Amino acid sequence: MNIDHLQLFVRIAVTQNISSAGKELGLSPAVASSHINKLEQSLGTRLIHRTTRQVSLTEEGRAFLPHAQQVLESVETAKSSVGGGAAKPQGKLRVTAPASFGRMHVLPALTAFFERYPNLHVDLSLSDSIIDMVEGGFDVAIRDAALNDSTLIARKLAPVDRIVCASPDYLAKHGEPKVPQDLLHHQCVNLMGLETWGFDTPSGKQLIKTQDYLRTDNGEVARDACVDGLGIIICSTWCCYQQVQRGELIPILTEFPLSAKTDIWAVYPSSRLLAPKVRVFIDFFLERFAGEPYWQREMKAK
Repeated sequence: MNIDHLQLFVRIAVTQNISSAGKELGLSPAVASSHINKLEQSLGTRLIHRTTRQVSLTEEGRAFLPHAQQVLESVETAKSSVGGGAAKPQGKLRVTAPASFGRMHVLPALTAFFERYPNLHVDLSLSDSIIDMVEGGFDVAIRDAALNDSTLIARKLAPVDRIVCASPDYLAKHGEPKVPQDLLHHQCVNLMGLETWGFDTPSGKQLIKTQDYLRTDNGEVARDACVDGLGIIICSTWCCYQQVQRGELIPILTEFPLSAKTDIWAVYPSSRLLAPKVRVFIDFFLERFAGEPYWQREMKAK
């Protein structure tokens, strides 16, 4: 079985276009089509449906995809091991991350990452949706939610603290809530689906169904709306640490911790062998976020 053919097939599964996948690998459309034909002939089955506009995987192609990816990962690991690990990881690393966290904390780190690993290239997809890693062809995902898929492995990159906060202008106009129950009389800015806030109180967990003045599907939009005085917000410190440091947001209800906990995770498909490019990416961010993450330190230093 030809490794080049497998690489092309995996990219076709992502791009759904033979010409585009071939172009990524330096192949003409005719050569790319020939490679796929040969792969299908060697397996004795059709892997993709071809139309004039795009291609899609057959049932057999979907079943074959994770095995093809695992073979490529094993080959890359074997190549990297030659010379006692002297060779640096190379190739393309496909990463998906939440939109706000990716823009604020992954993208700014890539300059240092590329300086350390100049032979690696990164495809970075930013989305707040949970993307199927196998179907999307991703090597690693950064997520801020608990793992509920047994086919994936997760490594914790950093703890996440969340705070309740509001702008000075909002608090001057509407007053500051002293206990969670006071939130029932305040405007709130919510992420969609997270309108009920849970607090740990001396009498136990307390749930507050907030009156949302604004709902949005983007954390930075919610934060900025709060800075503009539109209401009170629950915000992860990695998202709002600069605004708190500048005094644009003020933490409130600090005596009542939020009951829901979360962390930042690096997630990758379970495999006997972890590809070197994935390992160095995860290790890089473990080092970058080590101990108390820099956003926590900077927020405390205001």
